[in-house]
Amino acid sequence: MKIIGITGKSGSGKSTLTSLLAEKLKCESVNVDKIGHQATNNEKISQKLCEVFGNCIRNENGKIDRKKLGNIVFSNQEKMNQLTEITWDYMQQVLDEILKQEPEILILEWALLPSVSKYWKQCDVKILIKADDKIRKDKVMERDGITEEYFEKRDASSMDYSQFQFDSIFENDYQLETMEKIINQIK
Repeated sequence: MKIIGITGKSGSGKSTLTSLLAEKLKCESVNVDKIGHQATNNEKISQKLCEVFGNCIRNENGKIDRKKLGNIVFSNQEKMNQLTEITWDYMQQVLDEILKQEPEILILEWALLPSVSKYWKQCDVKILIKADDKIRKDKVMERDGITEEYFEKRDASSMDYSQFQFDSIFENDYQLETMEKIINQIK
């Protein structure tokens, strides 16, 4: 099994790169952040989240509102750690189940992938995708329907990738031709 790890800040192009590369390689890909979203929809986990952060994080349907939760955790590392502690076991179980299936090639996409050494060490190819901060901010605000203030909070809580070793670092200019060139350089 070959694992390709793709990481980068929100809006850098991780999902686009992952999708195009998975199509080219005819392989599976996993957006680890979506597993985190699934975790917050788990009733036991959502109850625990409400115990810790209050019912104010629920939307009108009683589900966890990730933007409300984000407003709490993105500006407070201790609260971010609490969120991780509550959701991580679930996320790890799902990831381990996927890895047990041993697909020939698997792409793991996650902004926090380098911070989880268990999975980062398993990556045979480690890729960082970067993009201009202003363009990235505008894209994320439009895509996620968030304010500049919310983006800034979320972005400030993201990790610094400088201390990690990557096999490839690519600059995304949001042009399809550039993305195709990037894909062709991945070994």
